[in-house]
Amino acid sequence: MSVTVRPIVVPCGLILFSLLAVVPRSLPGQQPERKRDQAVTSPEEADSDFRIQGEYLDQVRLPDGRLAYMGLQVIALGDGRFDGMVYPGGLPGAGWNRSHKSAVQGETAGSLTELQGDEYLVSIDSAGDSAQLHTVGGERLGALGKIHRISPTQGLAPPPGAIVLFDGSQPTQLDGAKLTTDGLLMVGCATKFPVQDFRLHLEFRTPYMPCALGQRRGNSGVYIQQRYEVQILDSFGLEGLHNECGGLYRQTPPDLNMCLPPLSWQTYDIHFTAPRWDAAGNKRHNARLTVYLNGEAIHDNREVTAKTGAGKPEGPQPLPIVFQNHSDPVHFRNLWIVLRDAPATVPSPAAGAAPSVCQPLPDCGPTRQWRAPVCRPRCRLLRW
Repeated sequence: MSVTVRPIVVPCGLILFSLLAVVPRSLPGQQPERKRDQAVTSPEEADSDFRIQGEYLDQVRLPDGRLAYMGLQVIALGDGRFDGMVYPGGLPGAGWNRSHKSAVQGETAGSLTELQGDEYLVSIDSAGDSAQLHTVGGERLGALGKIHRISPTQGLAPPPGAIVLFDGSQPTQLDGAKLTTDGLLMVGCATKFPVQDFRLHLEFRTPYMPCALGQRRGNSGVYIQQRYEVQILDSFGLEGLHNECGGLYRQTPPDLNMCLPPLSWQTYDIHFTAPRWDAAGNKRHNARLTVYLNGEAIHDNREVTAKTGAGKPEGPQPLPIVFQNHSDPVHFRNLWIVLRDAPATVPSPAAGAAPSVCQPLPDCGPTRQWRAPVCRPRCRLLRW
């Protein structure tokens, strides 16, 4: 199941996910290390909790009689336990106003998963196709259907002049490159050439690790010049901190958490301008970057004041890009880069897109896919 993304008020030409904020994941109790670190890399191998986890969205009737969209994100914590967040107006980056949200927590008992918070009660059937939403007082608001968003830049073809790093064939422009048995690029490789100013496109997929927490949950990163890390992590449903997906590691959080659920293909489109140095080796201008996660700008011409985390010290000598190996099976596809000699204006993926408000089809079935940026919503039944 899969869906498209792009900034819009109501789901349709949905922009891919946005800042999902969620309650902190509670510790999964006394579990052996082996289970906490177990990583699943295909939906066919996932447990029953995987069907429940994900995004839900639809129009409901509020207690005052008004119709309004509500979004729900549900995060698997292992052993039938879940955290979740209810978003009035729609999902992050797709209708939610980035202000009020309401946490829910719960677990699966029998054929029903029930989550409860201060404002809402949620019940999800065992198939994970829909979620019933009630007020905490028991008044039914409506049903939210499961959706699967797809980044609008997924599958983006390299433009003329791009260097293809990986397109499914042998990655001749990467050092240390290894492929999975099904032809995906593994972590732990680096470009064979140093970089200065560039535009980079890559698609990544984090594993499903419901019992893992924090930095142990699908960790990797894009290390620009081996100095500046744009974090990769399974941060679906989290606050969007500097050490989570989209963060400039330990330096700057993303403006919005646009992280999709694990095992979803996600996209980074990174525009980087290297620091400027004088002849004496003094830094005159900091690095700047613009980052789109799943088509949404999470850093807009952001100034990078220093190297991030464990990155190499800053200096005038350009270095390669490293796709970090943090021991988790994060996989990549469709990597290409356009090198440029001077800073350039960074165009927004949303430029020329459809109007910001568009309505979904009235009945798309229990599983829906939204594709942006066109305002003619496409909705179809999907399955893995």
